[in-house]
Parts: sequence; structure tokens; C-alpha cells
Amino acid sequence: MTSRLSASRLKAGLEHIDTLGLDDRGLRASILEVIREFVPYEAFAFLLTDPVTTVGCSPVAMVPDLSTLPTLIRLKYLTPLNRWTSLPSSGAASLALTTGPRNEENVLWADLLAHSGISDVVSVVFNDRFGWWGFLDLWRREGSFTAEEVRVLAEVRPAITSLLRSMQAASFRIVHPAPVRRGPGALILSPELELRVETAQAADWFSLLVPPEGGASPIPASAYNVAAQLLAIEARIDFHPAQARVHLGGSTWLTLRADRLAGHEPIERRDIMVTMETSSPAECRDIFARSHGLTNRESELLRQLAEGNDTRTVARSMLISELTVQDHLKSVFTKTSTSSRSELLALSMGARTELE
Repeated sequence: MTSRLSASRLKAGLEHIDTLGLDDRGLRASILEVIREFVPYEAFAFLLTDPVTTVGCSPVAMVPDLSTLPTLIRLKYLTPLNRWTSLPSSGAASLALTTGPRNEENVLWADLLAHSGISDVVSVVFNDRFGWWGFLDLWRREGSFTAEEVRVLAEVRPAITSLLRSMQAASFRIVHPAPVRRGPGALILSPELELRVETAQAADWFSLLVPPEGGASPIPASAYNVAAQLLAIEARIDFHPAQARVHLGGSTWLTLRADRLAGHEPIERRDIMVTMETSSPAECRDIFARSHGLTNRESELLRQLAEGNDTRTVARSMLISELTVQDHLKSVFTKTSTSSRSELLALSMGARTELE
């Protein structure tokens, strides 16, 4: 089967995914099921990312050994080769095709995956002009991914990107129970990302982000990712901020940030603190604008409206006519399926509740 035919059939499979009633985890599971028919794999990691910082969050994964998860995430962020932020323009690449017989150039493979029986990894990033929405690693135990399989994944990448971005946009439209106010949470990780201690609030949030099975303790995977990005910054591998926004569910978004603790030891030996708190209205509004495909002008208009500015004030601030403001507003209404400024502003902050 040619790559063009395979890509066409894979796209058709993606188009037939019924997103009604799916959350982002269900959507990714459906995408993986369709992909497996054309690109077989034994294990995977499929993460959403903050559209601005590119940092991973809310993982859906089947890994060879769950106990090695902190190490796997740390090495993923510290491996420049085929990192999702540095893939070729096609947005997809495999380890075998990139390095040939020199797989050891990939630190993640050499230090961990090879010992788990993984023979090859294909990596795909899902980004567009509005931001970074996720990345996917597929792992194979027997043989390597072919050039045709990599091309197929590259060709369907825009379709998957659109699905992920649309799902983020749809999360703002769900009618939620009245929001519960929660305080900030925090945890401490070792330099190797081993969990040392966490607050009760942090544990509660992580149990909602990745529901544990069989009474097990929640896995702070999103915290591992933010902390690993801090390590990547220190290693000068990537310079995006060590923070990420993730949809917790309901009307709540969380912002996670990582930083080293103060101390006299060398910085690489100090523990890492990850804090998490409900995202600010401005942080929610930014994801809302990006996920709905608003232009820079339209996003600026949304910000102006959130500050309480009327049409005349917005026109003066943006150096455009009042008629152009109305044209931009109509476009925003169309893209966000809203019909009034009050509805638009409430929706952009995840404020729709059952009390409305």
C-alpha cells in the first residue's frame, strides 16, 4: 500500500471519529486506535502541550515500565535528537531513520528504552500557527518504522492537530457545576524527579488529572513534565518556560510552574518545587483565543473587552474604526459560536455553570 493511499485511508478514519461525549483522553484513545491499523506499535506516549510553552501535560500512555516514568520523562526532555520542539519541517521522524545504526545518539533510547526491549521510536508533533497542541511517541519492539509509515504520520499530522485544538476549544462550551474555589498546591521532586513530598491539594488535583487505578496513589505526570522542562532549560536544550496550563475538568484550568529550591549546593543537586494553582482569567482567555483560531487582532479585541472597554475605547486603542471593531467582533462571534459580548466573555473564562 502506497503512503498516499495509507494516508488517505487514515485521514478518513480520523474524520469518522465521533467526538460527541469524548473528553481529550477519549479523543486521543480513538486517534491511537485508528493509527494502529496503519502504523503498528507496542507502546506509546501521547501528551497534550501548553500551546505557548510547548511543555507536556495530561499524558495518555502505555509505557514498558511505569516505575521508570520519572526517568523516561526526564530523558525525553534532555534528548535533543527528535525532540518534539526540533523535529524536521514534516513534523515526524523515527529514531532508526534519523540515526541509522547510531541509535545511541538518542539519550532516551540508549539510557532507558534499549533496556526495555524497544528497537525504534517514531515521534510526531502537533502544532499550527495558533500554538503547540501535543506530541506523540510510538514505540516498537520488533524492527523499525519504515519511511512510508513516517510519511503517513506526517501527512495526517494537520488533521490530528485540528482535532486536538478543537477539543480544547470544546472544553470551554461544557456546562459545568458551579466552580469550587481551591487553594494552591505544591510538591517537591528530587533532581532525578522522584517525588519527595506533596500537599493534600496537589494529590487531589493529580488524582483528577490522571485518575489512579485500584486505589493506587495518583501519578504527578504533569509535574514531572514541568520539572523536566526546567532541566532542559538548565542544560540549554530548550528555552521555553518551565510551566504549563492544563484543563483539570469542569471550569477549572491549572497552571503548573517549576523552580529550584534555594540552597548552597550546586544547582543541579537541589530539589525542584512544582507549584500549581487555578489559572488566571487572562491565562484561560489566551487558550480560548488560540483554540478557537482567533487572529492576533481578534485576540487583542477579546482582551480589550475583558478589561471592560466599549467600542469607542477599543477603536482608539487598536487604531481602527468603530466599524472595523464591529467587523472583528462578528468574526469572533462566528468562530466561538457566541452571540453577545457577555456570553463571549463568560465562555472565554470557562464561567458557564448550571446556575446560568
